[in-house]
Amino acid sequence: MTTQPEGYLAVPHSGSGPGVLVLHAWWGLNDFFKSLCDRFAEHGFVAFAPDMFSGEIVRTIQEAEQHLSQFNEDRDVPPIVSAAVEYLSKHPAVTNPELGVVGFSMGAYWALWLAQENPNLLRAVVLFYGTNGGGGDFQHSNAAYLGHFAEFDPYESAEAVDGLEEAIKSSGRPVTFYRYEGVGHWFFESDRHDAYKPEAASLAWERTIDFLKGATAG
Repeated sequence: MTTQPEGYLAVPHSGSGPGVLVLHAWWGLNDFFKSLCDRFAEHGFVAFAPDMFSGEIVRTIQEAEQHLSQFNEDRDVPPIVSAAVEYLSKHPAVTNPELGVVGFSMGAYWALWLAQENPNLLRAVVLFYGTNGGGGDFQHSNAAYLGHFAEFDPYESAEAVDGLEEAIKSSGRPVTFYRYEGVGHWFFESDRHDAYKPEAASLAWERTIDFLKGATAG
């Protein structure tokens, strides 16, 4: 078996299930994203969250902006997430090498990148308030797409969300994007007390589980 990359793994009590990658936001692999892997495992998934920041965790927007200004994301992240795909797809507890990926903000960008770079192993993509700027070539993608986006979001414009939805749709891939009224960026993350919206988060979670169960079955 391939050595586990740096990150957090959660396996369901049954001992096996479909594989789901969890790609954290710019806070790093904090306790929220680890607990999210545990929640996925409770629903029967083998969930792995690679640590894209090699142990670095920030807590404020200012700290996150400063960290990213010193971090070569385009150089350092691709080999980390690619290794995570290879590791999880070959994990003995994973029942199907074709995976789902759930990305948050910065992680959503890399989820979209993976779906284009590694189409043979990505079957389902879930985006939380993150795009790739609204473009991309999904002609070779084999994934279905689900997106959760905020009404009030200084980081993601409505134009970028609409553009990405259209790019995926025009490539012939299944896509469903939801826009949640009255919420902002990070509305799903319960440790972001200034942004967390429990009702919207609960609905997004239910939709995510239903989507992943349907898309990764087999």
